[in-house]
Amino acid sequence: MDHVKFRAMTDGDAADYAFLTDHEVSHAKGTASRLLKALVELDEGLSGYQITRLDHSLQSATRAERDGADTDWIVSTLLHDIGDIFAPYNHDEYAATILRPFVREQCSWVIEKHGDFQMVYYGQHVGGNPNKREIYRGHIYFDDCQNFCGRWDQNSFDPEYDTLPISHFESRVQEVFARQAYDKAVIRPGAREPMTG
Repeated sequence: MDHVKFRAMTDGDAADYAFLTDHEVSHAKGTASRLLKALVELDEGLSGYQITRLDHSLQSATRAERDGADTDWIVSTLLHDIGDIFAPYNHDEYAATILRPFVREQCSWVIEKHGDFQMVYYGQHVGGNPNKREIYRGHIYFDDCQNFCGRWDQNSFDPEYDTLPISHFESRVQEVFARQAYDKAVIRPGAREPMTG
C-alpha cells in the first residue's frame, strides 16, 4: 500500500489507519533532526541584534549547561525561540507546544510564558507593560521563569561570549525527542527540579 484508499476520513478502514499510524510513527522519529534544521534557519531570520537568533539560542543553552542545568532545561532553552520564524507574535507558545510532550511541565510552562516575563526588560521602551509577568505571581513556576529570563535569555546577545556550537547539543535534542510523548514519568505535572546543579 502506497497510500490510503479513502478520500474522506469517514470512509477509512482499519488497514488504512494502521498504514497511517506506521507512517506517523516513522515521521515522528525525525522530529529532532527537523528541529535542529529549523534552529539553523534562525540564522536567516530577522535579527537586528549583535548576534543572530541562532547564536542567541546557542548562547542561552550554553549558559544553562554551564550553570549545571539538566537536559530538559538545556534543550528547552536551546529551542525557546524556535518559533521566531513562523510565529513572531507568539513564538513562546509555539516553542512550548513543540516541547510539551517531551519535557517536564516546569520547562514547557517557562518557555510558554517567557515572552511575558521578558517584558520587564524592555516593555517601557515599546509601549508594553513591563509588569506583565505579575499576572503569574504565585504560580509554582513563576520563580523559574524569572530566573530563566534573567540568567539565560535576556543576557545572551553577547558577541564575545564563548558559545558552544550546535553540534554540542545535537545528542541531547535527539535524546529528548526520542522519548515517549506525554510520558507522565517525564512530564511530572507540578514537579519542580532545580534549574542549576
